[in-house]
Amino acid sequence: MQSLADATPQIALGPLDGRYRPAVAPLIDHLSEPALNRMRVHVEVEWLIHLTTRQVVPGVRALTADEQARLRSVVENFGPEDIAEMAATEKVTQHDVKAVEYYLKQRLRDIAPAPEDAGLAELIHFCCTSEDINNLAYALMVQGAVEQVWLPRADALAKTVAAMADELREVPLLAHTHGQPATPTTMGKELAVLAHRLLRQLRRVGSDEYLGKINGATGTYGAHLAAVPGADWQAISRDFVEHLGLTWNPLTTQIESHDWQAEIYADIARFNRVLHNLCTDVWSYISLGYFAQVRGQGTVGSSTMPHKVNPIRFENAEANLEVSNALLDVLAGTLVQSRLQRDLTDSSMQRNIGTALGHSLLAIDNASRGLAGLDAAPEAMAADLDANWEVLGEPIQSVMRALGAQGVPGMEEPYERLKELTRGQRIGQPELVEFVRGLGLPEDAEERLAALTPSTYVGLAPTLPDHLR
Repeated sequence: MQSLADATPQIALGPLDGRYRPAVAPLIDHLSEPALNRMRVHVEVEWLIHLTTRQVVPGVRALTADEQARLRSVVENFGPEDIAEMAATEKVTQHDVKAVEYYLKQRLRDIAPAPEDAGLAELIHFCCTSEDINNLAYALMVQGAVEQVWLPRADALAKTVAAMADELREVPLLAHTHGQPATPTTMGKELAVLAHRLLRQLRRVGSDEYLGKINGATGTYGAHLAAVPGADWQAISRDFVEHLGLTWNPLTTQIESHDWQAEIYADIARFNRVLHNLCTDVWSYISLGYFAQVRGQGTVGSSTMPHKVNPIRFENAEANLEVSNALLDVLAGTLVQSRLQRDLTDSSMQRNIGTALGHSLLAIDNASRGLAGLDAAPEAMAADLDANWEVLGEPIQSVMRALGAQGVPGMEEPYERLKELTRGQRIGQPELVEFVRGLGLPEDAEERLAALTPSTYVGLAPTLPDHLR
């Protein structure tokens, strides 16, 4: 049997780089291995510019504006040839960050070739441990992936749910608690609950911090102070981290503690869980006939039953949300742990960030496409409401309780009387009206309850989606 591992072009092992690649491709610019190397180059370039511009090391000239621009263009033009060159160098160094350092030193020699500038190259990776570069690179990568890719997609989904809630605010719906018919609501109000939950999590994600540090092998600035004792290294460190658009972490071991990563992954996982809840609810509404799936989208519902249009988008989203959360949970739980001043578990774990966000992004894509293919079926919702008049036992006994509390006679044991009428049996409008008219209610209360229907017993539900605004 021919080995598929030898096929050209290479076959993807995982689905994100295979059949689902189009949905997650934007993350490649942020969370792939080449993206990591490009961001490492970016951090090294900015550190060199930072040191020389501020004349941190006495006697070292500042880079000219043209030299700075040419160095930054190395990052901007980073492409396949650079990826291949760096990979070849890493095979020799057996160290990924060292390969970045050597790659950039060669670029600097091309930009500043004068003999008197040879020493400039020694300021690349000056006083840095690999983690100084990696923690900043990962912070910038995750920030870019979340803010530029994940958040816009997630926000668009949440706003779609909010728009559906507004559109369906007046459509009455038989609620189900514990799977049983319960107090009516509206489809819009129920979708508004989910939209509100999603948007709240997105606000948390949007306010999360991205921390970074650049303070040496054990976070003490030891090499820094030894090399240039007169510099204010904490201020230089803070200015640099904040210049990159990150929050400075002043107290670390060799590694930045990654607590911020655990926080943002927990928030994204919580969004995922709310989205999972939305998918299971919408799946159930489709099963009940409350939503019809729009045909003509080029999908085959079943290979043997041509009448079926399966809710596959929501099922696909559920599966990918579960995979995403499994990864996000292990990332959040593992990254906050480090033996003494450093171990390398975080190095392997962080390479799975793209997969974790990729499965979430794929789920968002599927859920969005699934929602776009739905048509509400108010007639099906109305039919279920009309078949469950017993749900009006709640308002009747509530009116009786209020009247009894006011001293109106004959209002005793309202719950028990409604229980006898409604539990374990179906009743219709005639039976309910007859019951109401036999209670001895004040005329206004009697007429109000006699006119009530399951479709009109929705309380403030039609107005509650206003809270989304």
